[in-house]
Amino acid sequence: MNATRDPRTATLDGPLLHHTLLGDGPPLVLLHGFTGTGADWAHVFDLDALARQYRLVIPDLRGHGRSGNPSEDFTTRQCAADVLALLDSLGIERFRAIGMSLGGNTLLHIATRAPGRVERMVLVSSTPYYPAQARRIMATFTEESRTEAEWADMRSKHVHGDAQIRELWRHGRGFANSFDDMTFTPPLLGTVRAPTLLVQGDQDPLYPLELSVELYRAIPASRLWVVPGGGHGPIYGEQREAFARTALAFLAEPPLPA
Repeated sequence: MNATRDPRTATLDGPLLHHTLLGDGPPLVLLHGFTGTGADWAHVFDLDALARQYRLVIPDLRGHGRSGNPSEDFTTRQCAADVLALLDSLGIERFRAIGMSLGGNTLLHIATRAPGRVERMVLVSSTPYYPAQARRIMATFTEESRTEAEWADMRSKHVHGDAQIRELWRHGRGFANSFDDMTFTPPLLGTVRAPTLLVQGDQDPLYPLELSVELYRAIPASRLWVVPGGGHGPIYGEQREAFARTALAFLAEPPLPA
């Protein structure tokens, strides 16, 4: 029997945040990557089966999908504040989480801002800061460089029209010159309490493997899974089954002793 999907839009102090609630059990928050939406998780998990284990909370992050962004700015720090406000509105104090790229970076902000709230988390293709190679790629995020296929894909995900899509690419381009949002030092990462699984492709063009090693060394209860041949976001296609099995086994482990 399929679980009942409950799509909602929460009015927060800032954006209207669209999110889907699915299932019962302990809360599991799924945060998508940049220019993605919450619906992307259906390409990774059997969400109906997962909802028999967890109460899934799957938002479209600000400015993505069906969510708004009344601000002309976009930071990962803002996304973290949005997610915490959403969970507050749902009466969720502690939760487990998986974040992909932007979603994982958002979880780093959450886990350092409110360490006691995250029980366990899986960070896929995340980074403590934007390296030079990522900034070079981010600087190319222009509307003119997009193909018709890329426009079609974006239009299928983001429902507020081409202006929303252009705004997202503008924000992505702005990451190239952002130096005060993703600035996680080892002492700050050392405040993370949640056991953390880091998943990184060894062929990621944005974030080199060395940055995941930095996260692994700095986050106290962390593990690092390097995916051979994996690019940015090695959780889809042929890597989907192994990722789902490994991530869910990690999330299901008992709490660490006090």
